[in-house]
Amino acid sequence: MFVHFVIFQVPLKPGRSLMDWIRLTKSGKDLTGLKGRLVEVSEDELAKHNKKEDCWICIRGLVYNVTPYMEYHPGGEDELMKAAGSDGTDLFDQVHRWVNYESMLKECLVGRMAFKPIAAPKDISSALPEEKKQLNGMLSERKVLGASARDKTPSYDWFQTDDLITVVIYTKQKGLNAELVIVDCQHKRLRGEIILDDHSYLVEVDLDHEVQDDFVVNIAEKVGKVEIILKKKDHIQWKVLGLPLESHNTLIRRTERGLFYRKCKLVSKTEVTHDTKLFCFMLPKSTHLQVPIGQHVYLKQIIAGTEVVKPYTPLLPFLPLDFKEPFCQDGVHIYLMIKIYSCGLFTQALDHLQIGDDISVSNPEGNFKKSQVEALEDLFLLAAGTGFTPMVKLLNFALTKVDCLRTVKLIFFNKKDDDILWRNQLEQLALKDERFEVQFILSEPAEDWVGKRGKISSALLSECMKRSKKDSKVLICICGPTPFTQQGLQYLKDLGYSQEEMHAFTA
Repeated sequence: MFVHFVIFQVPLKPGRSLMDWIRLTKSGKDLTGLKGRLVEVSEDELAKHNKKEDCWICIRGLVYNVTPYMEYHPGGEDELMKAAGSDGTDLFDQVHRWVNYESMLKECLVGRMAFKPIAAPKDISSALPEEKKQLNGMLSERKVLGASARDKTPSYDWFQTDDLITVVIYTKQKGLNAELVIVDCQHKRLRGEIILDDHSYLVEVDLDHEVQDDFVVNIAEKVGKVEIILKKKDHIQWKVLGLPLESHNTLIRRTERGLFYRKCKLVSKTEVTHDTKLFCFMLPKSTHLQVPIGQHVYLKQIIAGTEVVKPYTPLLPFLPLDFKEPFCQDGVHIYLMIKIYSCGLFTQALDHLQIGDDISVSNPEGNFKKSQVEALEDLFLLAAGTGFTPMVKLLNFALTKVDCLRTVKLIFFNKKDDDILWRNQLEQLALKDERFEVQFILSEPAEDWVGKRGKISSALLSECMKRSKKDSKVLICICGPTPFTQQGLQYLKDLGYSQEEMHAFTA
């Protein structure tokens, strides 16, 4: 099933908000039960702490007593208990790898895991040259690839003129485009990341000399070559490109690559409804980044001394009504439609940002691919509230680029009439293109509401979703609060839709 790991949230008890947790961590209370001591924890010792009232979890070799955090965890106690008394790194990376657990749980740190050394067979380890032996327990993927795989492994080179430095990356893969190339050049640090399916190739160098902020990225799609052209600040000959950083020239899985952030400036904030605003952030000149359809970014803020991160899906500044070409992103601005919660620590901090203020924005993440849409005949979009945001770019792409498309239907769930986002634009779009239909469903409508009423249900979906023909190629995308998404996926499964015909968005 094409489903992101949805960030499951459960209602928290009063006094158990993020701000309450931050206050508790700063209260001086002993949250580990060890009176400030740090201990080395064996696997056997870790396994003993596997109950709700005594729960230790290991993340990347560090052990935390998460017992006091149980009632504050937005995903609920059951989610934490999945890793109780064990190494929860993989589970954490699947669901929450963007969370700075070191900051959130620093007062719960018990100590470090005591790992047993694993001796490699003598005939293997002795045969390896010294530079290929394990470093910190890991070998880079490029070093262990076989000869045939190495032929397809990306590489890079560089050359210079009096004014320019050109870094050339040879991906050896066809079909490269601007969305798969992310380049940042900050304070002499050049970082060029190329997305290759579920892998990532990185060139990361501390440059030998300073360069100007703006640069040019050229992409030869057919041969998979990327040129990053930097402008020298001083017209001198460079002897070397610079000092390679730790992750330089590596090809690893995207999930293993740490998130990278850059500071973006808030340039506008526009009211959409009574509680939702459209934020426009400007990327720095020194960044080349385009967010692909169906992918999200993370915003990071320091609140009361704690790093807090939330995912949001960028959308277009408006709903285009011209279907000749997909709306062209300018590559400079990122638009986010965000609901401001009266008791929401993160969104309140966002709402208090002033024009010109900076916020940290990550690289895009997500597993949605355009190929899921390109041969579709029917596309159904199930959205609740700001779960509408991933649908905007998808809707625009489907109506402009998918020739075989017969119908696109947005079923938009909200509480009240004044909660509906971009209602007028959606109704105009439905009038303009006969393939598109929008249906608004309210759970708490006014008496004069003439549209459909209710919440997501199997009966409602069965009534509202009709294929254009029997056995047509269909995709159903869903996004909204966690209960909405979970229930919706189950109802769709009950109605006979296959795993490949469903995709749930995270944010």
